[in-house]
Amino acid sequence: MWKFYALLSAFFAALTAILAKVGVKGINGNVATAVRTGVILFLAWGIVLFAGQIKDVRELSKANWMFLIFSGIATGLSWIFYFKALETGEVSKVAPIDKLSVVFVMALSFLILKEPVDFKTIAGGVLILGGALILVL
Repeated sequence: MWKFYALLSAFFAALTAILAKVGVKGINGNVATAVRTGVILFLAWGIVLFAGQIKDVRELSKANWMFLIFSGIATGLSWIFYFKALETGEVSKVAPIDKLSVVFVMALSFLILKEPVDFKTIAGGVLILGGALILVL
């Protein structure tokens, strides 16, 4: 099931890039990020409330809170820089370079999370890196 969700994530990320490029036209990227974040905040809490999962918030540990807050900060910074790139860059180049995050995730998952390293993962990361380099150069 995770593969299906991952494909949906990729599709909506692609749609996000196109819609964001059109939406950022003529405005500051920080304003665009703030609007987008407000919508996401409303949507995410709406899902939690609708699904009856608000009680689960009480089960979060201090470590959950700490790492989710740091993750939120990293997400916010990612979005701010993404929208700054979209303000002046072509979405067909910005989005693939942004996907270098996949290569960073792979490296960090090996180093920090001690996930297993295998040939397919390394090969996929090298191909993503190669594609990003082609676009940059």
